[in-house]
Amino acid sequence: MEVTRRAWLAGLTATPLQAAATGAIAAGSRLPDKAEFGAAGLTYLDSGTMHPFSLGARRALAEYQGRKSLAGWGGFSTDETSRLVLGKFAQLINAQPGEVAFVPSTTAGENLVLAALGLMGGGGRIVTDTLHFQGSLYTYDQLARRGADVVTLRAKQGRIDMGQLDAAVTRGTRLVALSLVSTINGFQHDLKAVCEIAHARGARVYADIIHAAGSIPVDVKASGVDFAACAGYKWLMSDMGLGFVYARADRLAELPRPWLGYEQISGMQSHYMPFDPPGDGVADFRVRPDAVGHFAMGTIANACLVHLNYSLDYLLGVGVGAIQAHRQPLLDRLQAELPRLGFEPMTPAGSRTPLVAFARKHARTLDPKLTRARVRILTAANRIRVSPSVFNDTADIDRLLTALS
Repeated sequence: MEVTRRAWLAGLTATPLQAAATGAIAAGSRLPDKAEFGAAGLTYLDSGTMHPFSLGARRALAEYQGRKSLAGWGGFSTDETSRLVLGKFAQLINAQPGEVAFVPSTTAGENLVLAALGLMGGGGRIVTDTLHFQGSLYTYDQLARRGADVVTLRAKQGRIDMGQLDAAVTRGTRLVALSLVSTINGFQHDLKAVCEIAHARGARVYADIIHAAGSIPVDVKASGVDFAACAGYKWLMSDMGLGFVYARADRLAELPRPWLGYEQISGMQSHYMPFDPPGDGVADFRVRPDAVGHFAMGTIANACLVHLNYSLDYLLGVGVGAIQAHRQPLLDRLQAELPRLGFEPMTPAGSRTPLVAFARKHARTLDPKLTRARVRILTAANRIRVSPSVFNDTADIDRLLTALS
């Protein structure tokens, strides 16, 4: 961009802060990777709530903080690092770099899609389900109060029935909104099949991919999904404050900009500063035609950008398929053992997503036992959820089972 604070910062240094992840890739080629995460003392099986920082990401953040201090001022090439990170995320989900933009959170991405489709004022038919994110169910409840025809399918035996979805998506449906991998129980939609149903009736599909990107192979091209969003603090191994929205290139042309901000500009010529050429208005603007030109607004969380630059290299280096293969025996064992201890499975058998959930009355009464054992999982009123990551192994599962016995 020609006249932004980011361009000024970029001019301070010719080399972007890369925090190259070559060490992380080598370390992560053999799982479990306890060394990269400094795992010791605590058995952490709750990465689906918030993923721990890697040691490499912490070093990258320390380098960034040093460059932002007066003692070591070296600037930070925001534009170049942004381009790198958007490209790496696009590679992770098999998108084009021009189809992704930064957003502060998954919810922000979903709201921008709704606004761009003209659905925030109510009206139109929307199909969602009870395995979607609870916060999104609030969004669609509010849209129903504004006049939208919202159909919320109820899960049966831990899954959403495709026949029920097929019947609900009628002609005139504007949007099908779902979580590709459910935060409730790890159920995974057949996204390609959902898109085929929706597109045959003129509807668009939005997928929350916060529990998918970085944990299971995601291919937005193969599925045909129109829009998706996720934050960085779960399986992208970063922090709260920065995530991504995806929009198919051929859908962008259909969309008005849901909000306006200077990050959408690719350049401008002003007509009000000293020695400017004359013009009819105060400035002439060139607006980006890509996802950034539609969904970007202002400044982003640069510390998260640095973190994602490192963590995405780690994920691409290790390989999401390898992560999934490492994790699966751990989850299969939980599916086999926990029912014998009185936990009712909520996750469909054969699931290959990063988490499993079990129903148990008054599950929070387990917290003291887990605390004494130094084991961390998610406990809710009547549910537990276990979500191992790259640093977990069978010994961690043994400790959990012993704590719950």
